[in-house]
Amino acid sequence: MVVVLKRGATSKEISKVSTRLKNRSLRKTIDAKKYCGTIKLKESPLAIQKKLRDEWG
Repeated sequence: MVVVLKRGATSKEISKVSTRLKNRSLRKTIDAKKYCGTIKLKESPLAIQKKLRDEWG
């Protein structure tokens, strides 16, 4: 969400923006521990990283 508050805004406009910010829904968070250890790799992560970096240059 983007809220624009321009210079010289009246107190009414500022309170309107403030209420919009207070009433916004909180962003959902991701539980990263849920996915920990679920990827099965055939190569070491370092080898994969080196291969990807070699593609760039």
